[in-house]
Amino acid sequence: MLKSNLLSKQFGGRFDVDRKKNRLREITELEALDGFWNDSQNASKIQKERALLEDVIKLYSKVRSLSDDFEVLCEMSDEGDESSAKEALELFPKLESALSEAEKKALLSGETDPNNAIVTINSGAGGTESCDWAGMLLRMVTRWCERKGFKTQVMDFQYGDSAGIKSATLMVSGNYAYGLLKSEIGVHRLVRISPFDSNARRHTSFASIFVSAEVDDTIEIEVLDKDLRVDIYRSGGAGGQSVNTADSAVRLTHLPTGIVVACQNERSQIQNRAMAMKILKSRLYDYELQKRKEAQDKIENTKKDIAWGSQVRSYVLHPYQLVKDHRTGFSSSQAATVLDGDLDDFMKAYLQWKSLGGEVQDTGMDDL
Repeated sequence: MLKSNLLSKQFGGRFDVDRKKNRLREITELEALDGFWNDSQNASKIQKERALLEDVIKLYSKVRSLSDDFEVLCEMSDEGDESSAKEALELFPKLESALSEAEKKALLSGETDPNNAIVTINSGAGGTESCDWAGMLLRMVTRWCERKGFKTQVMDFQYGDSAGIKSATLMVSGNYAYGLLKSEIGVHRLVRISPFDSNARRHTSFASIFVSAEVDDTIEIEVLDKDLRVDIYRSGGAGGQSVNTADSAVRLTHLPTGIVVACQNERSQIQNRAMAMKILKSRLYDYELQKRKEAQDKIENTKKDIAWGSQVRSYVLHPYQLVKDHRTGFSSSQAATVLDGDLDDFMKAYLQWKSLGGEVQDTGMDDL
């Protein structure tokens, strides 16, 4: 039998619910002050904090309510009430799902976990095959965002020569977008019968995903002009009226770190440069965070050659169906649903793995 008071103590402590409720009351008092809404930038930041607090408190209240109801039904069932036993069985999956979501939220305790995410996907070794695979990964991430109700905005997009994409950069807006999507950082491997091979042979393709947190506007990141190389070029497009005939796309290279970002989605060069600078600052902030935590070596491991032996996850579509994460050991035989954006179980397994120290489970060489 589940005890609601135990659940309350377990998740109440991990969520620090009382402190969050106090902070929510403080925000309500702030909003009532004269002139609060005059500073739109600060008001927007406070509103985002309010949304995050309300989300956690709502989830905690849901878990506590479900666990209380389940406990009562179990007690009535123990006394011989068969209808209560049936209701308890019907209620249990809802409680289990809420507990799983609560555990995942409790693990999202990093400084930048609540932030929006900037996701970059690049094709790797394999030519047309890897470009097509990169396009499939872009769809997988986009479908996951749709399932979550997150907003996505394409910041940069480079088509493959024959199929798929060479690279793409997305801004993903939603609560805990970065904390969840950081599980996707690394090289992803696909094994399948190639649709581009007339002999229907099996091919292995690689593509990488890198994710950084969007930097809060209040955080100062200094980027010196002498440290930047700015390239201006013509934006790509689907053709027809979508073609941009002006040189408005912007690529920024940060010389000291080698970080390169690009933006071609906005209408003008000025807007593209501003957005590219925002992306660059987010990448630099992430870079500096890793240095301060003396874990730069770990993030560099996510930027290995996009090829065999460096993958974090494999997607095998032939001769059997299996998606396996080589860091956590978690796997799923439902490859089609995973590629359609069903990533929550992989993300939860990753968060649990990180909380336990993050030792790699295997190299992924035994699943062919």
